[in-house]
Amino acid sequence: MHPFRPVPAPLDRPIRLGVLISGGGTTLENFLRQIESGKLQAEIPLVIASRPRCGGIPKAERAGLKCAVVNRREFGSVSEYSEAIFARCREARVDLVTLAGFLSLLEIPHDFYMRVMNIHPALIPSFCGRGQYGHHVHEAAIARGVKVSGCTVHFADNDYDEGPIIVQHCVPVHEGDTPETLAARVFEAECEAYPEAIRLFAAARLEVHGRRVGIRAS
Repeated sequence: MHPFRPVPAPLDRPIRLGVLISGGGTTLENFLRQIESGKLQAEIPLVIASRPRCGGIPKAERAGLKCAVVNRREFGSVSEYSEAIFARCREARVDLVTLAGFLSLLEIPHDFYMRVMNIHPALIPSFCGRGQYGHHVHEAAIARGVKVSGCTVHFADNDYDEGPIIVQHCVPVHEGDTPETLAARVFEAECEAYPEAIRLFAAARLEVHGRRVGIRAS
């Protein structure tokens, strides 16, 4: 079986990102900094928030971005909610959907197969899955006594944190770390790892072999 290539040829223009948020929008802010600095050739035609009081909404608005609120509580099923989300992504002609602290489960439609990325604040398969997000992840890592943690960028599928892994960055866990100090260190790694994965996607360097992702030479 031939590997699946999410993008068959390098994009000859900035990649169009849909950014999905549920919280403060720190990953969105990182994308904007990376774009402004020229490190990430991208544009953001659409931000979607899963609830009306996301702290990331005013940040998106201040940046002049279109931000839609698609409230999970207004939909009876994951399927209905997902349909509403991806309809907006199609309308915005999004190349890649990026989950940026987005906490609602989605069903990925066929036309977005391997076109949805997520970042998780641990080294999958450790400290991941349903209920493992934000400070819960860092509390679990410290309680287990691990010596390294980090972040994982992966393609999203229809289960929490189960899709093929694209990029992982490690950070040390120090004696005396709190969930807050570890979170800050992991976020620094996230700020590099997520744009790296997006650049690899836009350059058509990713090949999916079942549950494994290969990175082609440039």
